[in-house]
Amino acid sequence: MVGRKILLAVAIMGLGITIGFTNNASIAVADEAEKRAKDPRNKHFIVGEIKSGYVYMTSQTRDMQDDDFANPAFVWVDTGEELWNKVNGTAGKSCASCHKSAAKSMKGVANTFPRYDPKTKRMIAMQAYVNRHLGEKMGAKKWKWESEQMLAMTIYLKLQSRGMPVKSIINDQNRATLAPFLAKGKKFFEQRRGLLDMSCKHCHEDYVGNMARSNVLSMGMPNGFPTYRLQWQKPGSIHRRFSGCNKSIRAKPYKRGSEEYTNLEFYLIHRSAGLKWETPAVRN
Repeated sequence: MVGRKILLAVAIMGLGITIGFTNNASIAVADEAEKRAKDPRNKHFIVGEIKSGYVYMTSQTRDMQDDDFANPAFVWVDTGEELWNKVNGTAGKSCASCHKSAAKSMKGVANTFPRYDPKTKRMIAMQAYVNRHLGEKMGAKKWKWESEQMLAMTIYLKLQSRGMPVKSIINDQNRATLAPFLAKGKKFFEQRRGLLDMSCKHCHEDYVGNMARSNVLSMGMPNGFPTYRLQWQKPGSIHRRFSGCNKSIRAKPYKRGSEEYTNLEFYLIHRSAGLKWETPAVRN
């Protein structure tokens, strides 16, 4: 146990998280974290003890998200709307052919993924579900997980839920079916991995609000994904974020759409219930 504590301390220092130091640099870092915490806009992005990633962003980043004209992800929103209405595949259909207006038919759809898939007896993420429909319903080619088309479509779909509260899909009728997947997601969140021997929990529960390099560690809420990250200079899925985190702690990442990442996404959705959907969010 002592060895693990030492290793964790070294890993945290390696990630650039400043805790308890008194030099000028650490004071400046602490001031920046406090400044972000005092932004009056935060009250709209906090429910009880849970906080959206918005709360931990710089003022400039929040300004970008707050203005749809300044939000760079809205380029992908426009592309998503075009794809929604575009005929694609051998069936001669578009998404709108069956689902009509996305503003009506897709409202609240963000709260239904990941969902249980009777075919595979696993949870399925929105991207995998879109690809299934492309192939089976439209006779079209599947899109790669981080392709412009997939990002545009999933952003457009989730945009229809923006401002709605995140809800867990678990209820009395499906609890027995879904509980094992929720438990697997929670286990992944808390399990140490990689050469740094760290878990998701270390950053997103134990050290929330501390600085990791230039970023303040958030609670790891998924309510803005797919999100535009300034570091990426484009939007990305939450599975891309998982993969990046795994690489940061020197752990081998899983594939996008893997059972592990889909269960983790499911757990995080359940964990963020009550926050509002922000897709497409802007993050540092």
